[in-house]
Amino acid sequence: MHVNQGRGFNSVHTMETNQRTHSILCCKNMSWMLKIIRNNKANFYLILIGSIALMIGVLVYYIDRPPDQTYFVNKYSEDLSIHDRIPILFGIVGHSLPDFIHVFSFILITAGISSCGKKGYLFICLSWLLIDSAFEMGQKYLKQPMKNLPDWFEGIPIFEAVKPYFIRGTFDYIDLISIVLGTVAAYMVLIKITEIRDNEYSPETA
Repeated sequence: MHVNQGRGFNSVHTMETNQRTHSILCCKNMSWMLKIIRNNKANFYLILIGSIALMIGVLVYYIDRPPDQTYFVNKYSEDLSIHDRIPILFGIVGHSLPDFIHVFSFILITAGISSCGKKGYLFICLSWLLIDSAFEMGQKYLKQPMKNLPDWFEGIPIFEAVKPYFIRGTFDYIDLISIVLGTVAAYMVLIKITEIRDNEYSPETA
């Protein structure tokens, strides 16, 4: 009789343990699902903001600049340029706005696609800062070397524009400052969206 009671107690204890284990697993799965949802939502907003900013930058080339000054407009969509049809939209800001927007938008889009944390954000920001700064500095220091470079990429889309970019491009410290400001602005957006994402599903707001 004592043996049967012991077995009954062990059976009840086992059932309670299984229920607790099941509850813990359910909570972990729910937490994991919420984490995926909030990460996807944050990444979507990063890509969306970056894409909208990129579209604004494209408008500068189609409205404020002659089509022959921009490779992709002159090569593929010159008919879409409305440079001579409407007044200049961005004014003096349009001179350096593309430099700001390029680094800003690509940082956000890259961060949204990679779905990384704060350390990853910093790496992405520094990487795009170095890339854009290198291209800007190249307009000052690579003119002569590029003139002596054979036309290896002639006729290859995109790559054929690299040599003329450095030869005809004009280095400007304002452009360099714009790149730095675009990087800082993008990093601030990343941190802000991360804070909103973390607070949205925190225990205090649950």
